[in-house]
Amino acid sequence: MRKLFHHPFFIRLFNWEYWPFEAVYVWTLPALAFFWLRARSFFFFTASNPCIKNGGLIGESKKDIHEILPKDAYPRTLHFQVGTSAQKVLEGVEAGRFSLPLVGKPDIGGRGRGVKILRSLEEVIAYTKKATLDFHLQEYVDYPLEVGIFYHRFPNEEQGRLTGIVSKQFLTVRGNGKDSLHTLIKKDKRSIMYLSSLETIHREHLSSVPANGEEVVLSEIGNHARGSKFLDRSAWIDQELTATIDKLSKRIEGFYFGRFDIRYNSLEELKRGEKFSVIELNGAGAEPTHMYDPDHSVFFAVREIIRHWNILEKISRMNHKRGVPYPSFREGVKIFTQDKEDSRKLLEMSE
Repeated sequence: MRKLFHHPFFIRLFNWEYWPFEAVYVWTLPALAFFWLRARSFFFFTASNPCIKNGGLIGESKKDIHEILPKDAYPRTLHFQVGTSAQKVLEGVEAGRFSLPLVGKPDIGGRGRGVKILRSLEEVIAYTKKATLDFHLQEYVDYPLEVGIFYHRFPNEEQGRLTGIVSKQFLTVRGNGKDSLHTLIKKDKRSIMYLSSLETIHREHLSSVPANGEEVVLSEIGNHARGSKFLDRSAWIDQELTATIDKLSKRIEGFYFGRFDIRYNSLEELKRGEKFSVIELNGAGAEPTHMYDPDHSVFFAVREIIRHWNILEKISRMNHKRGVPYPSFREGVKIFTQDKEDSRKLLEMSE
């Protein structure tokens, strides 16, 4: 019986964090309809962050976001158009004196799709040739910890607020000196959910036998879709951390709502604004990812989504009254049509 419930079907059934996106968000539709009516627009979210395309819900360019972020806040990055030759990419890497590993990311993406750690020039070349969208190569940030911090500030207020913090534990297995890496992956209730991709990523090491007690990091990308365990650390919110993130946010003109994904060295240093790097800035489309903590129920998740959408809609209405336009219905439909096409290309890039 224990073996039966170790099957991915039952793991997914009894752990909502693995449910399809639609199975969770369908419960938020009545609230969303209320926000549409209150804002008098299906596409109110575009006014939330005037500095980001579409407010950062979908279709925003990471290159454009890097241009509004303070230069000292994120890793050095090279941007390339799709179709750039591998030779040009390597020349850029050499000219910028970038060292390996690098992180390859599509310019338009989400949920970790198309993101890959590139440990050799051969992998850089392969990533370049496979790119179906504009992409960039970013310095790998070797701070050991990663956190997502949700922030918002109403346009008529000076002080911003933090509404959620998620700590990310990278997907790992622990060796016992007997089982192969492949066996350890299949025995672990979390790792087995990502078996297919892990078999591809670690294909050259699947038969190796980790030593007893040895921790093997299976994915260094702090993304839920890549197996990272999300833990709610909203209790870390205090005046010092809020002031640090608020100061950073105010350096981004026109940013009011979203989530900073940050690599950092220690919580104490992060609170002081030291030894950290913003690896992603997400706008209106940012999820309150602390909801994915396994200790939280799906009802908690739905409440958090609605709570944050309520804030998003209020900020959008305030900005709209200040002159930030909403798109027409035709323009709004075009936004989602383009996103569908980008998602198709991302899927090809992620395979």
